Amino acid sequence: LGFLRLGTAWMSVNGLDSVRGHESYVFEFGLEASAPFYKARNVLTSWTGTQDLISRRFEQDLVENGKPRPRHYEIFPDSQSFNQRERPGAKPSVSDPLDDAAFFYFLRTLSLEVGKTYRYERYFRKELNPVTIKVVKREKMELPDGREVNCLVLNPVVGDDGVFAPRAQAQLWITEDEKRIPVQIRSKLPFGTVTLRLESIVAG
Repeated sequence: LGFLRLGTAWMSVNGLDSVRGHESYVFEFGLEASAPFYKARNVLTSWTGTQDLISRRFEQDLVENGKPRPRHYEIFPDSQSFNQRERPGAKPSVSDPLDDAAFFYFLRTLSLEVGKTYRYERYFRKELNPVTIKVVKREKMELPDGREVNCLVLNPVVGDDGVFAPRAQAQLWITEDEKRIPVQIRSKLPFGTVTLRLESIVAG
């Protein structure tokens, strides 16, 4: 927050698992932040197919100012529905759903051109589609090893909560190469605009 260090964020592939017979990556995106009058830990975990890049399970473990707000979703692409443990009953989804954490990795598979806006009907909560990704500009950024690389600056809008929610007005810098490494995220959180800057990369 400006020059104030608030905490740590991370993104990782934690391993492989199986969901209803489908081999899945276990993706995780986490954020720990502490500021005057606000403290939060938010961990998103996604089970997304290795063969089809489709999400079948999604968990959000959010603790905000000491109040836990867990959410657990089971997603069923075949019936285009999902269930939330905390709110029983089937709700409409889409045929090739992705959750908030999986979208980080989906973004990294795309061919993107500056000046274009891309729309996808792939968010697992059907009513919150489309997801939009605007490619704003190209900008040089420094990696942790000191190398300066070209990055694409994106404005992604995903879901209704978190760093890419519409009200967050987020920007994401990713390297303009085959790895598409996320280098920086800037997002409006409840206490101000926060910048997440890449500090280290650990190979899988």
